[in-house]
Amino acid sequence: MTTDHVTVAIVGGGQAGLSTSWHLTQSGVDHIVFEAKTLGHEWADTRWDNFTLVTPNWHCRLPGYPYDGPDPDGFMTRDEVVEWLSGYAPSFGPPVKEHTRVNSLTEGVDGGFELAVTGPDGSSTWHADNVVVATGGYHMPIVPTWAAGIDRSIQQLESAHYKKADQLPDGAVLVVGSGQSGAQIAEDLHLAGRTVHLALGDAPRVARSYRGKDVMTWLAEMGLYDTPVQKYPGGVAAREKTNHYVTGRDGGRDIDLRQFALEGMSLYGLLANGAGTRLEFLPTATEALDSADAVYNSICRDIDRYIEREDIEAPPGAHYSPVWALDADPVELDLAEAGVTSIIWAIGYRADYRWVKTAVFDGGGHPAHERGQTKLPGLYFLGLPWLHTWGSGRFHGIARDAGHVVEKIVGSRVEAGTHADAR
Repeated sequence: MTTDHVTVAIVGGGQAGLSTSWHLTQSGVDHIVFEAKTLGHEWADTRWDNFTLVTPNWHCRLPGYPYDGPDPDGFMTRDEVVEWLSGYAPSFGPPVKEHTRVNSLTEGVDGGFELAVTGPDGSSTWHADNVVVATGGYHMPIVPTWAAGIDRSIQQLESAHYKKADQLPDGAVLVVGSGQSGAQIAEDLHLAGRTVHLALGDAPRVARSYRGKDVMTWLAEMGLYDTPVQKYPGGVAAREKTNHYVTGRDGGRDIDLRQFALEGMSLYGLLANGAGTRLEFLPTATEALDSADAVYNSICRDIDRYIEREDIEAPPGAHYSPVWALDADPVELDLAEAGVTSIIWAIGYRADYRWVKTAVFDGGGHPAHERGQTKLPGLYFLGLPWLHTWGSGRFHGIARDAGHVVEKIVGSRVEAGTHADAR
């Protein structure tokens, strides 16, 4: 088996990997992008039919490729995102090997890294001076082990496999998790006329618009997406926070689970256990709703203070008041009695870096890094939530993160060349 050499190997052909490739191309650094499937496939494969972005379209800006469509303050649908992304690679011609999986990454005997790769032409080994792992941090959907004991007549699927209400058997649906995916899937099913039961997590929520402007546009102007994680309240612990739920559907609006409850959706606290058709919940639904609303109003107050401090003319705002409340938190559900025929798990993902066989991970299996740079010279990670700022896990911050990593790579090559010349 022959070994090919490249200065930089990028693992992952999504927006993070392609952004890195764009910067390396501009810098004249030879590199290769390994993509296990096809470029940007995640957007087409793991989003439901009615998916929309929750960030305004103007946030969509990759290096050399900003959104230039007719609706910068709107929210692209899944298919529009796929179409927009499909034009990125042709705009600069990255060196990509699709359908090529990196099975293992190890340190090289004489420096650099060895990548064991399987592609259309079989297995091969590549040696790279630098490696950028751009596979994101959402690899393995979380499903509790006890879910295997739920009655087999109940269909179970992870949120990434949900496409539309019609794919599910007739009957009510239990959605587990109220983060961005869970809340929006519950909304999708609710709008489709399905009876929905929703088990709440601890996700906060945010207004879609406030005082005449999209809230995320206000937050961008306030510098929230540019604040390094170390300076954010709570510091690096922010990396474990769940994103606020809101929707871009139908031009964008709030997701108010209390309003959905008024319209017939059943709300529960954390799902704790289950077997057969019986499920047990913690009595945390009221606390979860109150906490989400408190964050919603807190963000509105931050915007109020910013408007006042900067002397900005803006229409008056009104904070949220609950439209519904539980009499008592439910703690159990019989799926058969409630007519529930399917469960959608939307409680998050775990990272899976078992193929990265280097000592750069913390006790939780997460890459230990400083703005994407690990302690192992030449090994970097990109596309992670809160890698550097709140914007790092989305289009808004990927261009900057990729540019920083490439600066480090180019700088290390210049430094190595200077040392070589000195010798």
